[in-house]
Amino acid sequence: MATPRLMAVHAHPDDESSKGAATLARYAAQGAEVLVVTCTGGERGDVLNPSLDRPEIRAELPAVRRREMAAAAEVLGVRQRFLGFVDSGLPADGEPLPEGCFAAVPVAEAVAELVEVIREFRPHVVVTYDPTGGYPHPDHIQTHRVALAAYEALEGDPAQPLKLYYQAAFEKQWFATLHEAMLRRGIASQMGEVLANWPDWAPRLDVTTRIRCAEYFEVRDRAFRAHATQADPANPFFAHPRDLEREVWPTENYVLARSRVAASAPEDDLFAGVVLR
Repeated sequence: MATPRLMAVHAHPDDESSKGAATLARYAAQGAEVLVVTCTGGERGDVLNPSLDRPEIRAELPAVRRREMAAAAEVLGVRQRFLGFVDSGLPADGEPLPEGCFAAVPVAEAVAELVEVIREFRPHVVVTYDPTGGYPHPDHIQTHRVALAAYEALEGDPAQPLKLYYQAAFEKQWFATLHEAMLRRGIASQMGEVLANWPDWAPRLDVTTRIRCAEYFEVRDRAFRAHATQADPANPFFAHPRDLEREVWPTENYVLARSRVAASAPEDDLFAGVVLR
């Protein structure tokens, strides 16, 4: 029998562990081949963990982030490949993009690189960001453009993926559900502030697919912590009890954006309707 193959296309190292990691770990543990494609090396990222914000870390940040990515992929049980583009950083309003960065590369050039990887790996399903990028980082928006264009460029190709999903990784209801559950338990919640200052750019997505993966939240957390420069221990993401999360929100959620097979919502499997080839 053919093996199901899942590809997740992300912008930077750590994105695969902070967005949909439990899903990747679940499918990998169940025998699927899972490949994370990372468009950039995260070279211009900040060091978000104060304990690692040191000159020697910053001096070799590209190499550090590659090592962190390798460690996270091992935790998740997945393969990983860099697409080879350079992190764009997060320019201030009105500030130009750095020359030669990923977000400034012509989409067709990046698509050609991703199509080559798709033809080699032949995923049945591709997961990436919605048109907002999930949040307005230029590399995330470019990742969406490139992944969608690569999917569409393979129309009629023997290697064409059968389904394309957008991640619903920044859902207001997730924060609200956990916030309310913590208050009911008498636990201090850091999510009230997040909800009170909910950003205007946050995507509003109609979820079609909920993947039950609560038993892999611990793996998700270990993978995120493997990106030690990015995993600030004070991040509100680490503040809620995991048993509570497993109880009130046991899924990671997706939007079916494109499908070449018959599919109908709601789904509980990214491979629903896929005939393995």
